[in-house]
Amino acid sequence: MNANIKKIISALTESESGKKQMEIWDWFQGVALYGLYLYYEKTQDQEVFEYLTGWFDAQIEKGEPIWNVNSLSPLLTLTFLYEKTKKESYLARCERGVKYAMEELLRTEEGGFQHVTLDSNNDRQLWGDTLYMGALFMARMGILVENDDYMQESIRQFLLHIKYLADTETGLYFHGYNFIGKHHYAGAHWGRCNAWIIASLVEILNFADGYLPGSIRMYLHGTLESLADTLAQYQDADGMWHTLVDDMEGSYQEASATSGIAYAMLKAVRLGLLPESYKACALRALPAINGLIDEEGFCGQVSAGTCLENTLDYYRSIKINRQPYGQSLALLFLLEAENC
Repeated sequence: MNANIKKIISALTESESGKKQMEIWDWFQGVALYGLYLYYEKTQDQEVFEYLTGWFDAQIEKGEPIWNVNSLSPLLTLTFLYEKTKKESYLARCERGVKYAMEELLRTEEGGFQHVTLDSNNDRQLWGDTLYMGALFMARMGILVENDDYMQESIRQFLLHIKYLADTETGLYFHGYNFIGKHHYAGAHWGRCNAWIIASLVEILNFADGYLPGSIRMYLHGTLESLADTLAQYQDADGMWHTLVDDMEGSYQEASATSGIAYAMLKAVRLGLLPESYKACALRALPAINGLIDEEGFCGQVSAGTCLENTLDYYRSIKINRQPYGQSLALLFLLEAENC
């Protein structure tokens, strides 16, 4: 197994910096938890399983989080842990989250999940991030408790976000849409947003395969194929993608977007959702990502949290630092590469 995988696990679960980053319940942590869970699924590493259950036990003991789109993110992992443990506290937290999403979360026109965060309601805004942070959890809950309303809500969110964020001229996806001004802000084809979307498509086509209506499955599959084809055209010579996907001269290469896109491509090939040719495309990124993992297990060249803004220069100037989602997306990519 790639030595960097163990380093990343250690950075997330054992290092002082990692422990501090994992202290709260939010999307940063939710993405990291999902990476750790898929590592456990592959390896059956009981120490990682105990870390995950210990993390959720401690968080549930603290009380409810501040509910928003991003605080739904950890619940995706919790649905899987409930299936393993049957802990009622896990199911109760998941049911509280789905109740919030169905009944309390602010909506945009046509019932879209407004991208409410800890520090902003983001009035009438759709963000591409929402599919990974919230819509995947809704699909999982529909399966877990056999409630088709939740699955249908997840499908609605996928269809709405594709409708309003797809750029038909480039084949890429805009970061977000504002129903008030009816615009895409700077028109940014932000790298990590495109990674969230392609990864979300692969995930839902994987775990919800038997639960999706045939027409919806075909639609999402076609959307995946189209986005993968477009992203492959914007891959840099060393395998990386940029923080603005189609601005390869003016924006920096970014590791979390690269890892998320490469992970999604590799997993889609393994599942038979994309042709074998995408394996070579994704694996071109492997030396670059391996080279960005330092001795402590932290992934470099990861952009910080990114809001919607009106200028492309905003995206070009987002700071680079250590982030748990950077480690996690790199972990997902490296794990999937182990299957090749």
